[in-house]
Amino acid sequence: MAHSLLVMKFGGTNMGDANAIRHSASLAARSIREGVRVVVVVSAMAGVTNSLLRLADAAQSGDIAAANDEIAAMRTRHFTAAQELGAAPDSGPVREIRELHETLRQAIYGVYLLRELTPRSRDLIVAFGERLSAPLMSLALTGQGVRAHHLSGGQAGIVTDAHFGNARPLPGSYERVADRLGGLLSAGVTPVVAGFMGETESGAITTLGRGGTDFTATIVGKALHAGEVWAWKDVDGVMSADPRVVKDARNIEVLSYGEVMELAYFGAKVLHPLAVTPLRESGIPLRVKSAADPDFPGTLVQEDARDDAAHPVKAVTAIRGVSIINVTGAGALGVPEVVASLFDAIARENITLLMVSQSSSMSNVSLAVQSVYAARTLAALRASVTGELQVDEQPGVAVLAIVGAGMRGQKGVAARLFGALAQNDVNILMISQGSSELNISVAVEDAQVEGATRAVHAAFGLGEPVAAD
Repeated sequence: MAHSLLVMKFGGTNMGDANAIRHSASLAARSIREGVRVVVVVSAMAGVTNSLLRLADAAQSGDIAAANDEIAAMRTRHFTAAQELGAAPDSGPVREIRELHETLRQAIYGVYLLRELTPRSRDLIVAFGERLSAPLMSLALTGQGVRAHHLSGGQAGIVTDAHFGNARPLPGSYERVADRLGGLLSAGVTPVVAGFMGETESGAITTLGRGGTDFTATIVGKALHAGEVWAWKDVDGVMSADPRVVKDARNIEVLSYGEVMELAYFGAKVLHPLAVTPLRESGIPLRVKSAADPDFPGTLVQEDARDDAAHPVKAVTAIRGVSIINVTGAGALGVPEVVASLFDAIARENITLLMVSQSSSMSNVSLAVQSVYAARTLAALRASVTGELQVDEQPGVAVLAIVGAGMRGQKGVAARLFGALAQNDVNILMISQGSSELNISVAVEDAQVEGATRAVHAAFGLGEPVAAD
């Protein structure tokens, strides 16, 4: 099916170096030559976001020498890519990259002088990755004979709240994006938008959280009423399990928005869970495509799940590095305000709970969080509970989830899951089933999670071809 407008998002590995960027640009140019209008949304070059975070931390701890070395290496990497993409030494893109690095150096020096890294400063620094990769994509498109113009998220019209590190677009963003990018498109220019970032109404740079480039692409898709949003990845599409763990993992042809949100929430590095929201509101499908095999249709994400009675479960996914926080104490947990105070304490710390389980005697509440947040969770809970309650951490856990809309109303799915785990001597620490009936998740010991994933994948026949409609 031909589309008149596509939004194409390219992730870090597809922006890794000049060759990868050139290949990504050729994928966009291919559609443009077919008469399709395209908006390109880019991530930072692979590894740059983590590099920027290291830089910011080095400056805050006073290690300005390490920070300067890191900036110099990053500058060389972007200059090299620009030259390999055909930029003359004193051309506009090269000057822009030089100026951006100079601004970055000043921002880092400010953090070093103050020895303070606020969420606002961190956003300013980390957004340089996308601001630096957008000119490179513009260069690559120009090399393919495409007229292109690059913009930061704010210049593209994405206005957000001031929740630095995890900002959300304000309702007015959609009109502004349509206005700004629509103008370029109608002039025959391909916009290249720096992903992952927006700005507040007063002009401070914000980021949309990890995986935020997907979110940028879907905001743009909704604003422009795109035919589809294409997320180019280095995999064939969304797989039934992590192919590094399960050898016979298969590509899933169709998933519903709800299924993708569950998969993303439970660790499948498919999409930012929030990224699906703008599309869901506007009914625009998303396609996960392989940059290595552009003719392969990949995975189509749409409103309706395509159910196959023989395969009620579509995928198995796992989050590693989890801790279970147990809050115990006879009777005290039966009191609603005690449980409310636990959740309040976690909400204040902005920590995501992966699973929650409460014993029927109400004397125990177990909360699964990523281990990196365990210390903060323990401190927050200990500060909020009364003396008779014990709070302790059980580290070394993984959460395994099965996802599929076909589970709804089909008996025996949980039995098959628990049977497969029991046969493989996998000890279940915690169980949770969402009321949406799109997933069942279990916490298991981290050491057992790969074997458990393989066993569950086999038990649900996910390696077999799925019957066509």
